[in-house]
Amino acid sequence: MKVPLHLIAALVLFSAPGKGQVPQVPPMPPPDPRYKADILLIVAHPDDETALGGYLAKVIVDDHKQVAVIYCNRGTGGGNTHGLEQNNAMGAIREIEARRATTSLGIQNIWFLDGRDTPGQDVFQSLQNWRHGVVLEQVVRLVRLTRPEVILTWLPNYVQGENHGDHQASGVIATQAFDMAGDPLVFPAQVAVPRERLDINNAAEGLTAWQPKKIYYFSDASHPVEGEGPEFDIAGISPSKKVPYYRLAIDLHTPHLTQGDVSEVGLEAKTTGDYTAFLNWMRTFRLIFGKSVVKATPRGDVFEGITPVPVPFTPPRGYQPRNYQGTTIEMGGAFAFYRDFWRAHNIEHLATTVKPEVGIAAGSYLQFPLILRNDTKDSVEVVLKPQIPRGWEVAAGAGRYLLAPGQIYPAQTILHAPVEQPAVAQITWLAESKGRSIGDCTMTVTLSEWTLPQ
Repeated sequence: MKVPLHLIAALVLFSAPGKGQVPQVPPMPPPDPRYKADILLIVAHPDDETALGGYLAKVIVDDHKQVAVIYCNRGTGGGNTHGLEQNNAMGAIREIEARRATTSLGIQNIWFLDGRDTPGQDVFQSLQNWRHGVVLEQVVRLVRLTRPEVILTWLPNYVQGENHGDHQASGVIATQAFDMAGDPLVFPAQVAVPRERLDINNAAEGLTAWQPKKIYYFSDASHPVEGEGPEFDIAGISPSKKVPYYRLAIDLHTPHLTQGDVSEVGLEAKTTGDYTAFLNWMRTFRLIFGKSVVKATPRGDVFEGITPVPVPFTPPRGYQPRNYQGTTIEMGGAFAFYRDFWRAHNIEHLATTVKPEVGIAAGSYLQFPLILRNDTKDSVEVVLKPQIPRGWEVAAGAGRYLLAPGQIYPAQTILHAPVEQPAVAQITWLAESKGRSIGDCTMTVTLSEWTLPQ
């Protein structure tokens, strides 16, 4: 077998020391400093970084922080307002648009993962199309590579607004990665030491298990989300550039020509000199405190309590089954998932940021998932009745449900919305058993001309 030249050189250098001599062991290389980040932004699509453009401008330009970005997919499923190209071809274009945009703020390190763009509001569909575990492993790897102090990501919640399932999915995966990257037993090949780093064909990756210190969220809701977080004025003046932060962020928008709603607002402001619409759009995005493993306050500065010293792995609470008694009703689907997800990851305060809500197109169907539970020793009958405004129609779900002892029944109710608005409606499902109420579930529904499919 032919021995590689670098191994021969190493053998000559470190073989047979003279009498009384102790050989010098080569130093251990540190983690690659080129990729160390203060902030790691984990989002779904190219152009999502624009949501926090004003804040990113401040921390990069004036605070001299290093920012890196992960895009979980290339945005192949959206429309193209600039050309005919679609699908994978548009994904190739959007990747370049994002590289040009981030370069305008000096962001060098960005990655595009292989999740499939999934236009819709269903987080489960997005996670399934992304191959959840594959993308999660990739994100954990990049957290360990970039070793961020802070992670910023989309809010893992169901809201009225764009409510993109991919946005939700990126928030779910970012939260999981926050709680996994510091655990060396998670994807252990990533943190295993290579047998011979100078040789070829190493399976072990040689990364360092890393615990980020804080995570913050932002939302694509069409209204302000009532969550605590640091205050930041995007109209504040940059001390170094002498212009407002939103002006520094505008070049994040203008390269995204395929996404007209993102680029046009910036291009119009540049052309007319009227930045009102651009400023109002930017102000809809606020940072919402997720959690911190260092001493910090929800409204404090993003870097409050953060020092350069790494912190030990801080495991989350993890999933814990809830105790139920009697016969009950609660919201199912994504609403049930998030209840357990928030608690498992120690971010249960997010439950108070938004009451159950959704936006759908006028004249379309509303899916309102419910869970009926019979935690008794006897069979029971549960009657579901709707309380709906005039013009709404029940397509499925109303009726009598027979539940065996201990049975859980996921009831998929469907209602048809009127074509004419009142724009906002309260939809309630009442549950009765043995002639008595066992509870109810209410959702606020906003009708508009068009929304992503529910």
